Amino acid sequence: MEWLTAPFEATFVQRALWGGILVSAICALAGTWVVLRGMAFLGDAMSHGLLPGVALAALLGGNPMVGALLSAAVMTAGVTALGRTPKLSQDTGIGLLFVGMLSLGVIIVSRSQSFAVDLTGFLFGDVLAVREQDLALLATALVLALTVSVLGHRAFLALAFDPRKARTLGLRPRLAHAVLLGLLALAIVASFHIVGTLLVLGLLIAPPAAALPWARGVRGVMLLAALLGTAATIFGLLLSWHLGTAAGATVSALAVTLFFLSHLASGIRHRRTRPAGIRPSATD
Repeated sequence: MEWLTAPFEATFVQRALWGGILVSAICALAGTWVVLRGMAFLGDAMSHGLLPGVALAALLGGNPMVGALLSAAVMTAGVTALGRTPKLSQDTGIGLLFVGMLSLGVIIVSRSQSFAVDLTGFLFGDVLAVREQDLALLATALVLALTVSVLGHRAFLALAFDPRKARTLGLRPRLAHAVLLGLLALAIVASFHIVGTLLVLGLLIAPPAAALPWARGVRGVMLLAALLGTAATIFGLLLSWHLGTAAGATVSALAVTLFFLSHLASGIRHRRTRPAGIRPSATD
């Protein structure tokens, strides 16, 4: 039992645990829609698109979170605007914004000779450095994300499965898409300083994707994804403590591992429940 409890006797690990739980809940709310709509590339682009704002804020001595919010707003507005261009595919627009914002961030970073440590923190995060004010910020972000998810659930659902029906029902799919992008940006901005931009997709995508084969309904996916993200946080911190590995990376790696285990178990269950006498088809 001491192996399980000893790490959490440290105050900074306790804060890391609560930070990871809050991030898991926020990412479950946004990540479920990311998985259902196949927006993983957009999530990756938006997470890396934060670099210019974070770098500029660090160089000017400002708050990196404010810089991240500004960059996220620019990315959200850019993706929304380019999505309305009929001759340009959404992936092309996202890719151009991704490269443009990342290049701008690297240019800003290159103007400083002492930004290497800050850049490492931006890319990989530091879950063990969570402060009490960070927890308050994450709790506020969770309340906001939950409010947006509840109010926009019907529109998001229609947008994910039948955009034309959403337009017919007067749900304003373009506005719903923009709000959904805002929810995604909120999750990424709230999470990047915990697990970093390179690892945030682990908690944003892996838990909802792992929950899909087992949950009934979108709300079920969100709830199970939050529980899986929490499990990844708890056992990731334990493994990091005892093995001396990077905490954020360990949590994200464990979340991805849970995804593969979930789909492996789902495949086994599917084969066992197949009616006798029916052979697998070539597409199974």
